[in-house]
Amino acid sequence: ALFIVLWLTNASKPVQEAVGGYFRDPNGTAQKKGTQLGGVGDTGAAIKEDMAKLKKDLLLSMAKMADFEKIKKLIELTITPEGLKIELMEDPHGTFFENGSAQPTAVLQSVLKILVPELAKLPNPISIEGHTDSKPYSDSKTYGNWELSTDRANAARRLMEDNGVRSEQIVQVRGCADRNLRNKREPEDSSNRRVDIIIQYINKPELPTVS
Repeated sequence: ALFIVLWLTNASKPVQEAVGGYFRDPNGTAQKKGTQLGGVGDTGAAIKEDMAKLKKDLLLSMAKMADFEKIKKLIELTITPEGLKIELMEDPHGTFFENGSAQPTAVLQSVLKILVPELAKLPNPISIEGHTDSKPYSDSKTYGNWELSTDRANAARRLMEDNGVRSEQIVQVRGCADRNLRNKREPEDSSNRRVDIIIQYINKPELPTVS
């Protein structure tokens, strides 16, 4: 009992409220839908099943976009061990960013205007990754694929915050250059140039076991 009290003392407020609610009404709390520890009703995403529903909802929202059919092959949503990953991939001519630039296009702005209101409802932390292909960016020694991938991830972050994502919700912005190729067989393929938005799981605390 002492260990449980010490654990709860250091737990976040949503966790304390969820555990307290369980002991007050075990059946009622257990039957609640969505995220049990910090979620927002059915839109909370703490477990794989919640992420599957979120993925479906986001795809339905994007399907309402004008010209979505033209870009849907460049957007992929995947449930990973880290959370729900939204990949925004470039085509050879540039779709979400101007070619060789961190300047967002109108297409990226339109996509994020659809996605962000849904993501802003969530309690989940979000990380953003920028990636490039393996083609050298330029002959410059001060600006290359590392800088470009980081700048694109940051540009996406700014747009997301401008459209309603809370600044504290974004917990990490990473520039990965070409160190995590999507298409390893073709290192210079345009699909390697992408920005990934990862809606992370909310870790459910594990009660200490008593032996």
